[in-house]
Amino acid sequence: MIRIVLVDDQELFRGGVRVALDAQTDMEVVGEAGDGAAALAVIDETRPDVVLLDIRMPVMDGVETVRALFDGGRSSLEQAALPRVIVLTTFALDRAAATAIRHGASGFVLKDATPAFLTAAIRAVHAGNTVLAADELGELFATDVLAAPPPPPPPAFRELSTREQAVFRLVARGLSNAEIAEREFVSESTVKTQVSSILAKLTLRDRVQIVVFAHDHRLVG
Repeated sequence: MIRIVLVDDQELFRGGVRVALDAQTDMEVVGEAGDGAAALAVIDETRPDVVLLDIRMPVMDGVETVRALFDGGRSSLEQAALPRVIVLTTFALDRAAATAIRHGASGFVLKDATPAFLTAAIRAVHAGNTVLAADELGELFATDVLAAPPPPPPPAFRELSTREQAVFRLVARGLSNAEIAEREFVSESTVKTQVSSILAKLTLRDRVQIVVFAHDHRLVG
């Protein structure tokens, strides 16, 4: 079962989403909250796999909540136990959503998405994937005017092998493990191992963060 926490200040909206998720045989809503501050306590208590997080809420908004979860120190959860986060937003190109993704969210879903799209997105992020294509992420980041100028790649990037750098760029372009394996003439398990090595060397959490890293350092290509 995919354990889910719903965070939105509109109780009626949460109720509708809960009905849609409860209808799935592989999903379970284990907690709800109406703002980010309450959500952090619920997340610590229930330890969900996925959090659906509204970007605009009173007390503590979605961006602040993501920062508190992933930027260290506040959460009692170990990094390996941190949930995947899907931001819920009203706008397709949302600067706040871009900021949340930079700080650890796995993507966003529009609040008027169909139940089928939402449940597919939950399954995708639970499997370690993003719910946005790489080009969509790039377009989203272009709207984040608060982002700092791109810094040079850290020394850790130079520690990637030639093969890992090639895989890094293919992941950043949105290719799946199967597509990368076909292009690089290796097995999917080899690609999976290489992606895990890349994440470890760059201290990134998932494939979404590879895309963010690549765009921030102008390494897409």
